[in-house]
Amino acid sequence: MAKKEDNKSINLGHGVGRRKTSVARVYLRDGNGKVTINGKDVSEYFVDAINAAKVVQPFEVTETQGKYDVVITVCGGGICAQAEACRHGLARALVAYDEAYRKALRQAGYMTRDPRMVERKKYGQRGARRRFQFSKR
Repeated sequence: MAKKEDNKSINLGHGVGRRKTSVARVYLRDGNGKVTINGKDVSEYFVDAINAAKVVQPFEVTETQGKYDVVITVCGGGICAQAEACRHGLARALVAYDEAYRKALRQAGYMTRDPRMVERKKYGQRGARRRFQFSKR
């Protein structure tokens, strides 16, 4: 039974990040800065360098690059929304580990969940706001 506990990594902090319909579960562990998303490296999962950089922005703000390993499980939404959900979750996980990071992350805007969502389609219309074409005759 003791061997099983040794193999399991201890989570220092946990955070859930959301953006549009994306949900990211972030686990902060002691390590050397490796970021794993759905079993892949961050640069392998997010091929675009901009989205890969978005994920690790909370480390740059708190000046903790290379101190922690991050394991992320993300699902739903598109690539950009997933990257921003990962950033939100990582910021929450860092604050769960050390409350001193809250002020810097709040000022950078990483602690606030972006509330913008796709507006639902209404009945009798082609889309959320778009009407069907009007025909006088």
